[in-house]
Amino acid sequence: MKVCVIGGAGYIGSHAVLELVKDGHDVVVIDNLSTGTMDAVDEKARFYLGDITDEIKLREIFTEETKLGHFDAVMHFAAKIVVPESVSHPLEYYHNNVEGVRIMLKTMVNQGIKNVIFSSTAAVYGDVKKDVCTEEDELKPINPYGESKLASERMIHWVAQAYDMNYCIFRYFNVAGAHESLKIGLKRDNLTHIIPITVQTALKLRDSMVVFGDDYLTPDGTCIRDYIHVADLAFAHVLGMKYIVNGNKSATINLGSSTGYSVKQVIDEVSLHLPVNFSIGPRRPGDPAKLIASSDRAKELLGWIPKRTLKDIILTDLNFRRKHEIR
Repeated sequence: MKVCVIGGAGYIGSHAVLELVKDGHDVVVIDNLSTGTMDAVDEKARFYLGDITDEIKLREIFTEETKLGHFDAVMHFAAKIVVPESVSHPLEYYHNNVEGVRIMLKTMVNQGIKNVIFSSTAAVYGDVKKDVCTEEDELKPINPYGESKLASERMIHWVAQAYDMNYCIFRYFNVAGAHESLKIGLKRDNLTHIIPITVQTALKLRDSMVVFGDDYLTPDGTCIRDYIHVADLAFAHVLGMKYIVNGNKSATINLGSSTGYSVKQVIDEVSLHLPVNFSIGPRRPGDPAKLIASSDRAKELLGWIPKRTLKDIILTDLNFRRKHEIR
């Protein structure tokens, strides 16, 4: 199949491109390189420099590529994703994450492209009160990032209904790790995820890290979260694309491991390789004691089961940072 991957030079997008190429698909990447890098794009993919909010440029690229063959699907990875930044710069997030999706969908409609795979987030659920999160849970975002993603989800739903399109929306939980080849991984600054922060601390790229609370009702007192390896996540997108292109009903699907690990367990796993300097701080407001994703729907509809463990996630991230001297 021929696939356009918007945001395909970024962390998750580049892993999806690699999986698509490996699966034998014809891949076109569009990226503005604001957070992605050219060296992350598989050499078998065709690359265009462009921004999802630039309607003229997007139309030009789609028109040019259509001469070489019609797109079977479009994958979207072109979002701004840093929660604190979304709070301080909400207009930028709505412009990129919502207006960009509107322009993408308009271009798809005009080109007659019927299938879209959209990267969403568990942030659409907001302050979850249950231990296990399902796709039927209440959608109540608590920051502009989550709100922008939910607005995009709803736009995709209504546009698909109006123009006979199909979609597969994936809501991610905590994504980490690097490709086993160590060619691509997470390079972005301003990290907020516990695993790369812990690895950076072990590599002495940070003086120390703070564990926010050790008095939760969990076995070791620290919060439990769901972690998924980026390569498992990327492969789910290939399965999701095939699912809707083959005529199945549009779907919204959580992507997580259905397995929870505590902050202390993450630190202990990293400490098997290098010591981690950490301190205990107060709880952060709104942090639930435990939050994992139900992956039942992903397994049922796509036959998707994550293959990589917490150990794999940590070891690939650690080795990627060592090899590339990522700071």
